[in-house]
Amino acid sequence: MHEVAVLAMDSVVPFDFAVPVDAFNWTGRYRVRVCGPKRTVKAELFELKVPHGLELLSEVDTIVLPGHDPELVVPRQVIEALRQAAARGARIASICSGAFVFAATGLLDGLRATTHWLAAEELAERFPAVEVDPDVLYVDNGQFLTSAGAAAGLDLCLHMIRRDHGSAVAADAARLAVMPLEREGGQAQFIVTPPAAPQGAELEPVLRWMEANAARDLTLEELARQAGMSTRTLNRRFREQTGTTPLQWLHRARVRQAQHLLETTRDSVELIASRVGFGSATAFRDRFKRIAGTSPNAYRAAFQGCQN
Repeated sequence: MHEVAVLAMDSVVPFDFAVPVDAFNWTGRYRVRVCGPKRTVKAELFELKVPHGLELLSEVDTIVLPGHDPELVVPRQVIEALRQAAARGARIASICSGAFVFAATGLLDGLRATTHWLAAEELAERFPAVEVDPDVLYVDNGQFLTSAGAAAGLDLCLHMIRRDHGSAVAADAARLAVMPLEREGGQAQFIVTPPAAPQGAELEPVLRWMEANAARDLTLEELARQAGMSTRTLNRRFREQTGTTPLQWLHRARVRQAQHLLETTRDSVELIASRVGFGSATAFRDRFKRIAGTSPNAYRAAFQGCQN
């Protein structure tokens, strides 16, 4: 039987910890055990008794690293145990901020990886040798796998179950979890974009105006006039303060408005495209897919439960 170890340390995220324990256990094809460097782990709201020490990592086929506080100092004995497990061929997977534990081992150096979108920038800064992709639910490098936050951990577990035992077994586990075996899109569809510039920033007035007038056919020249700048200066200020161009920012503002309409109305995709300023439904679908990572209809089905 395939042996799975879930590693628990202080500050373990309860949801991330429970997901692999349940998901693999549901299939009846894995033996799941919990281990850690200490026999009592302090989570945010409770203490967890850990039945096995780190020696378990030398025996199992798969090791799962659930989310922990990213500021956790990973004990040296944990790093060494994970490196030794990797050297003998154990599969290692992280969920959410468990990627910080994983990256601390050096095993992700030179590989593509992901984590919760809120933590992606910090992961990239702290571990520059890791290629961080914040826009996917999970990354499978073969022996080493990483997933995004919360429910994406279940996506990853189902993916590993399917890899090990086929789609039928994975589909049974997905039904028990009451979720699809595959979800369309990536993290982007769940990310609420923060304000593009802080209160009081030089561009704040024009950003508010753009948001209010996003449905109009705005040109770069009109935006520059509204901002009282040349188009060249406007482009430079946008890069400095928002990290993007005026037109790209406008596209994102339109998609944000479309997301709200998809969540709260039954208007057709064609009508929504027109209401938020896209010239055609085709252009709208293409831009929405690029920014949100999924189609307008799939987004609506996920967030509203209606089909049209």
